[in-house]
Amino acid sequence: MENNRNNRYTYSTSDAERARRRAQRIAARKRRERARRIKMIKRMAPLLVLLAVVILVLIGVLIGRAVTGSGGKAPDGFGKAAATVQGPLHRVPEGPEDGETPEGPFAASTTEATAQIPADEIISGYAVVIDVDDRTVLAEKNAFDVISPASMTKILTILVAAEHITNLDDTFTVTREITDYAYVNDCSSAGFMPDEKVPIRDLFYGTILPSGAEAALSLAIYTSGSHEAFVDLMNQKAEELGLGETAHFANCVGVFDESNVCTVYDIAVILKAAMDNDFCREVLSQHIYDIPANDFHPEGISLSNLFLRRIEDHIAEGIEVIGAKTGYVSQAGSCAASMATGTDGKTYICVTAKAGSSWSAIYDHAALYEKYTGAGDADTTAPEE
Repeated sequence: MENNRNNRYTYSTSDAERARRRAQRIAARKRRERARRIKMIKRMAPLLVLLAVVILVLIGVLIGRAVTGSGGKAPDGFGKAAATVQGPLHRVPEGPEDGETPEGPFAASTTEATAQIPADEIISGYAVVIDVDDRTVLAEKNAFDVISPASMTKILTILVAAEHITNLDDTFTVTREITDYAYVNDCSSAGFMPDEKVPIRDLFYGTILPSGAEAALSLAIYTSGSHEAFVDLMNQKAEELGLGETAHFANCVGVFDESNVCTVYDIAVILKAAMDNDFCREVLSQHIYDIPANDFHPEGISLSNLFLRRIEDHIAEGIEVIGAKTGYVSQAGSCAASMATGTDGKTYICVTAKAGSSWSAIYDHAALYEKYTGAGDADTTAPEE
């Protein structure tokens, strides 16, 4: 036993030195482990980058499908400037057979007689002319391609509001947030001021005649409590009208948004529904609407639908435009939607987009009504702007 104790190993270094060396070995081991991890990450980096690219591509495809419906391409301005819009052909439902009573929402059918509007016949890049009585598309130019509808969106805004509001004589107080929204987004204004109590009736006219963004947003918030809730109602209405395949709205004003899209055909259907509503028809048909003087406007406000006032002097004799709404964003150019009665007493709808100016849109409508409704000659010489 004694011998074993005497044979024990005796350290030649102190406890402190041994602790120092042990720490060095641990540190060296950690450095080697870290180096191995870095080397592994470098080897895996190309695979990680490839995986990230695949994920981004898949996200882009999913977003693209959500924006354009059935996989069609997005409108001008969706990630690139001055692109040619090419959307999916939205096949319009067949019209009713002779003697049948049409059921469900309004729809117009393309037929063998539907004319393809030549590229050089009008300035607008998108157009549709519809015979409302016969429910047929008389002529079209990229009518089923997805675009940004600009302020033509407001036709749906007043339709949804009119279907939910019961007291047009009630008032709504315009807020600073509402007028700031219009200012920041460079929108047209009806002239209503922060803290001004505006009759609901006046908000409708302010939304359509001068295309007032603050009027439209006020209507939305009064109707639903928030802009977002109102937009949900807009999309529900689009679904009810059978437009869910191509139409989706992101705001009530028409401010450009990649999710605020539809076709000129869709706008025609929305205009028909709005003109079927008595109060909306009254608003869309009004040339001038005067708001009496008040503390905010000592001289009152005079609202004007310039499209209706201008086209009446330049359209073919016998055609009367009975309702209209214009729009403009740079991605969609000048747009317009109108309803007219022809020389034959029938009702027609014309919607155009991507014109070079507001006057170009007016003269495109005049020319299309003249040619495709069989009317007489119209003055199609546009004045200088």
